[in-house]
Amino acid sequence: MTAQSRTGVLEARTLVELLRAHGHGPFTGVPCSFLGPVISCLEAEHPQEYVIAANEGEAVALAAGAHLAGRRPVVILQNSGLGNTVNPLTSLCHTLRLPVLLFVTWRGRPGHPDEPQHDLMGRVTPHMLTAMDIRNEVLPDDPALLAQRLDAATAHMDATGLPFAFIVPKGAIAPYETSGRAADPAAPRLMKRAEAIGHIVSAMDPSTLLVATTGKTARELERDRDRPENLYVVGSMGCASSVALGVAMYAPDRQVAVLDGDGAALMRLEAMAAIGRRQDTDLCHVLLDNESYESTGGQPTASAGVDFAGIAAACGYRATHDVSDADALRAAVARAQQDGGPQLIRVRIAPGSDPDLGRPALAPPASAARFKEAIAR
Repeated sequence: MTAQSRTGVLEARTLVELLRAHGHGPFTGVPCSFLGPVISCLEAEHPQEYVIAANEGEAVALAAGAHLAGRRPVVILQNSGLGNTVNPLTSLCHTLRLPVLLFVTWRGRPGHPDEPQHDLMGRVTPHMLTAMDIRNEVLPDDPALLAQRLDAATAHMDATGLPFAFIVPKGAIAPYETSGRAADPAAPRLMKRAEAIGHIVSAMDPSTLLVATTGKTARELERDRDRPENLYVVGSMGCASSVALGVAMYAPDRQVAVLDGDGAALMRLEAMAAIGRRQDTDLCHVLLDNESYESTGGQPTASAGVDFAGIAAACGYRATHDVSDADALRAAVARAQQDGGPQLIRVRIAPGSDPDLGRPALAPPASAARFKEAIAR
């Protein structure tokens, strides 16, 4: 597919109302900053039509059910999460002929520099969709043309029973102005993530091997507490805790910890079952929970209603901690490292980070090589 030239941007409200006017909805998916304005618009203006999904495969399956119930569902996802959709798109939607309309962002688009984790998927995104028999095209930036292409997409889905995808480049959707979530003046002051990370690292044994999840967690850890024993996971959202478990299982003489996030943990919640089974590991699972996908614009996760400590206990973690202040956090880290076994520390933190926070200076292969050397020492 050849990318079309783009001369303008769409307003998020325009896109949402065009979709609704053409009979599409409900909407579900996992946020990407390219489509963040659309999700913000849905949350503000049509909250009953937006369903928060923990991962992209779940969103496709939920949409398939909505189609069975007579709706025309829309799935929103970053192309880095396209891999999570392969099974439900190919063995559910294709097999049962359950068409869903996809909006897939184009991180790593060739010729448009992006973060290293998006390079490969950016090159193959259109080809992956085509290989799955999903007709796809770049999202038009003109509302009248978009209306025509929505009619064509609907006709294709009705005729074939197969999904259709619009690929969304960077800058295709204009920002959506929102007042954000109002702070509760009576609520206790919570630490921000960078402050919490500082307390965690200072409370750990200095030789602890520390795996940091993708996004601002890894970026803040590198900026403030860089050390050879740190691994900065980029991309592969939700996989950091499983990476840390693999390290803990095969470097049994080392303390291992992972800095996880609420969105990441929800995306790969099954990892907690595997961690809980390994009572022979000294893995400290720190879950930094600000109830938001902060890197994509602060859209809410579903973590507010999730009892992570209860889940961890049911999965077999030796102990769990739920903390929200610095003293309790430092004590929980020290206790987890002293007592051993897999332990969960849920840290309730406030959203927000340094607006000038940079990207990791260390290239991902160099980060992995340095971490391997630190394990071997």
